[in-house]
Formats: sequence, structure tokens, C-alpha cells
Amino acid sequence: MNKDQIKGEAKDIAGKIQEEAGKLTGSQDQQAKGLGKQVEGKVQKGLGDAKEFIKDHTK
Repeated sequence: MNKDQIKGEAKDIAGKIQEEAGKLTGSQDQQAKGLGKQVEGKVQKGLGDAKEFIKDHTK
């Protein structure tokens, strides 16, 4: 695993928590921010996955 995979996963989890907190408090703003953070995390993790794939297949 590389740092992008780890950071991406962490952002995704943090976004899920923020979204759920927004649901509990009725804050659509927090829900939207949480969803945005999840997308950002998934993109970063995908970048990390691509880096690992390239590293593994260029040896």
C-alpha cells in the first residue's frame, strides 16, 4: 500500500462519518461535505491503486 491509498481510505471513512453526523443533526450542509470528502477519498485511493498497478507491472 502507498500513502495515496491510505489517505484516500481515511478521507472516505471520515466523509462517511461526517455524512452520518449531518443526517443525525439534520444538517444538509454537513451531509454534502461528507459526500464530497468521500468522493475525494475514493479518487485519491484510485490514484494510489493505479500507482501500485503500474509499479507492479513495470518490474
